[in-house]
Amino acid sequence: MSIHHIFSGNQFEGGKSANSRPGEDFAGRTAELELINSLVARHDRGGTSLLLRGAPGVGKTALLDAAAVRAADVGMRVLRASGVEFEAEMNFSALHQMLWPLRRHADRLAGHHRDVLDRIFGFAPGLSPDPLAASTAVLALLGQATVERPLLMIADDMPWIDRASATALGFVVRRISDDPVVFLAAARTGTEGLWRQLQLPVREIGPLAAQSAAELLDARWPGLTPTVRRRLLAEAAGNPLALRELPAALSSRQRSGRDPLPALLPLSGRLEAVFASAIERLPAPTRTVLLVAALYAAADLATIWKATQDSAGVDDLALAQQANLVDVDAAVGHMAFRHPLVRAAIVHLASPGDRRSAHHSLAVALADFPDRRAWHLAEAATEPDEAVARALDEAALSAWRRGAVSGDAARASDEVAVFDRRRGAASAAVAALMRAGELSPHPGDRSRRLVEAAYLATFTGQLEDVPRLLADAGQVLDTPTGLVLAATAHLLTNDEGDVDAAYRLLTRALDANTDTAKNDNWDHYGILYALLLVSLYALRPEPWQLLRTAMARFEPAAVSPFRLCHDAYVDPTRAPDALRKGLADAFAALPADAAPWQLIPLAFAAVAMDTLSDYRYLVARMIERERDGGAIAMVIPALMLLCHDSYVHGQWDEAESLAQEGLDLAAVYGYHFWERQIRALLASGAALRGNADLARVRSEETTTWAAPRGIKVTEGYARSARHLAAMGQGDYEEAHVQVARVDPSGAPSPGIPGRWVVLDLVEAAVRTGRMDEARAHVAAAQEAGIHCISPRIAMITAGAAAVAADEKEAGSLFEAALALPQAARWPWEHARIQLAYGQWLRRTRDPRARLYLSAALETFDRIGAKAMAQRARNELRATGVATTTGSDAPTAVLTVQERQIAELAAIGLTNKQIGERLFLSHRTVGSHLHRMYPKLGITSRAALRAALEAMAPGEDQPRSATYD
Repeated sequence: MSIHHIFSGNQFEGGKSANSRPGEDFAGRTAELELINSLVARHDRGGTSLLLRGAPGVGKTALLDAAAVRAADVGMRVLRASGVEFEAEMNFSALHQMLWPLRRHADRLAGHHRDVLDRIFGFAPGLSPDPLAASTAVLALLGQATVERPLLMIADDMPWIDRASATALGFVVRRISDDPVVFLAAARTGTEGLWRQLQLPVREIGPLAAQSAAELLDARWPGLTPTVRRRLLAEAAGNPLALRELPAALSSRQRSGRDPLPALLPLSGRLEAVFASAIERLPAPTRTVLLVAALYAAADLATIWKATQDSAGVDDLALAQQANLVDVDAAVGHMAFRHPLVRAAIVHLASPGDRRSAHHSLAVALADFPDRRAWHLAEAATEPDEAVARALDEAALSAWRRGAVSGDAARASDEVAVFDRRRGAASAAVAALMRAGELSPHPGDRSRRLVEAAYLATFTGQLEDVPRLLADAGQVLDTPTGLVLAATAHLLTNDEGDVDAAYRLLTRALDANTDTAKNDNWDHYGILYALLLVSLYALRPEPWQLLRTAMARFEPAAVSPFRLCHDAYVDPTRAPDALRKGLADAFAALPADAAPWQLIPLAFAAVAMDTLSDYRYLVARMIERERDGGAIAMVIPALMLLCHDSYVHGQWDEAESLAQEGLDLAAVYGYHFWERQIRALLASGAALRGNADLARVRSEETTTWAAPRGIKVTEGYARSARHLAAMGQGDYEEAHVQVARVDPSGAPSPGIPGRWVVLDLVEAAVRTGRMDEARAHVAAAQEAGIHCISPRIAMITAGAAAVAADEKEAGSLFEAALALPQAARWPWEHARIQLAYGQWLRRTRDPRARLYLSAALETFDRIGAKAMAQRARNELRATGVATTTGSDAPTAVLTVQERQIAELAAIGLTNKQIGERLFLSHRTVGSHLHRMYPKLGITSRAALRAALEAMAPGEDQPRSATYD
């Protein structure tokens, strides 16, 4: 049997779960398994021994189990004993356990050996045997047993093996060098015992590497949400037992991400036994120091000593070091727990009274740090206290406004602060406000604080908690209070996606708040952000006007990100250079730990102005910081914006990876609004790649959802996907219909997504013979100044002008479009213009056509635009260049009959009508068409017209399609 396909039996310290799968227990342990396998394989060369040493739960017992299975496979007898604390004072208890299978062999020994063994087995009365007599008797017994077959002796948890047994085993191990015996033992790191004197070869069993830990967790607990999975991996720190047991202690709602994880993860009984045993043996002063340190995230020694000055000292902490629980760096005045679960075990072992006392001591020690002090006072409180509630209120405001929440509050809310002080700040603010509500003596204060918590919960992935929090506050979803309405509007927008209903609520909220806002005014700020979302997606002027009204109540500097976003979407052509400069200055002015609500409006504005690539590192940093316990409602759109930026810069695989991460988070936390926005982007992505069927399905799903909710921008994105799919198949009539519904012909919009589809509409109009319409649209775009918005829009409008131009002007206009600064930064549009120019050059028999067509083909192949690559490949063949790349390239010329059928089908005749004209059955016509599609590099009847346009009359080689 393979060592990787074992076993049934116990695995980790404390036993193995019955739900494990074969092989999953040994992720990352290949080297150790190979070592054990080699020891067992060499048993006939004389006695060998090995000690496995590692932290609790690291998998030593699993490796011993593997050795036992392997030994049994090769015919060895396995003798095994495990030390346990309550038998440590019982002489020969471990030997009794290990040698019991050999008890009948004792009858074959000399009398004096048999008498000693009878006393060890309890078969004869008498005092405990002399150590030397016992040792020689055991050696004789093992010698007798090896006559039959070799032995594997396993001693687990060596430090708890009783002294008499350890002495005898030590005697034996030193004398089995010539016998077919393998001795394997295991001990926890940092423990003492007689085993140290044996000087066995040691193999350190460390934590699993990151990849192996992830494999083990995924094998045992598939389907964990990304946030929960990251948290568990961080808390387990590579410990296999923790990876298996931590998820089991969570509820299904917590594992799915629907309920937040607690600051300290609950421990299963097995984990508590493993991590708590060393703590329980420590004296009370040491446990006090450890409890204070466990409740204090910063873990600086000065504060710990200040909080424990009357009850503990340096020597007490030294005992914790000796027990291998903590590391202390006296030089920098800092301590850290050896494993994250040690901290959890310390807190779980403490009584509620001890925890309150420790929090109170920390509050006194942190008198100079109001935010931290407030949280510890709250945790120490046993009854309502307005002073503490007010302090927590202020701490929550600090977390919301500047992200300056204490690490203690962040830990005590949802997530452990892993990377920096801003991680988890939003969730910490929610927790602080909820606790402040609990501690509020007056109903009005309690209600206000719970409403504020409800509003922030809409950002932190706690949408399901919002109605409950409002109900606890004595409010309902339509209560005419500004923040209640803002929270409800945000909930509607993010959960249901009903922007029209949200707009009506926000109008009421703004009417109810007529005073000038302060920077710490929750009601006004909440209305402001919810209004921004409604304005971005409603595609109507009224929400933007309401946003301007709301912004007017703030100091201009306080709403600069919102004003820049407003201008980028509503009035981007008035002063685009100043707008781009304002964006650059605003991004540069952001602090290193900028709050997401400062960053997201700027990121939306940067996407609109095609400049996000300059600042995407800031967005990525915010995502990394906030995805665990932070502002999830802003992480998801941030991922969507990065996805959009990756698409426009030709990084389509990266774009889809970002989109998938956003979809996962949106699905877990219930942000259906953002889920649909990302799906709309993916619909366009499918169209860009040439997967027309998938694009249409995604587009239809998104349109059906968005239209009744008034989300016009999302509907526009979905229709854009449909027109791109139609263009890829050469169905320009359908493309024209769809793109004209995104942005009406003759009235190009500087808004989103209208400014990005100018070239699409013009090309569809030209290809369907609407030349006057195409030129009118170009003229209107130029008059509106759309080309001034960004270099990308300048290239798009210049390319559209070239496509719509007459023969005399087209060449110079194409050259001008491709020569624009930074044009190649947007490969999709740049290659489309190169293709159009190459087609025009080939039509005029200019040899430069090959240059531009080859460049377009290279770009389309590189970014994955299969349909457009096929068009470029067809054009290149028509110039006489043989192209061999691409599996979809035409493989044969058309016969005369195939050509006739294709031409009739392209003008819209049915198979039956074609058959009547050519005296064929409709089935024969269908068969011919089915065989033609691969030859032409198309997948449907709708693409026949474009494919035939690329073939010269009388020839079976592609040629350029004309624009007139």
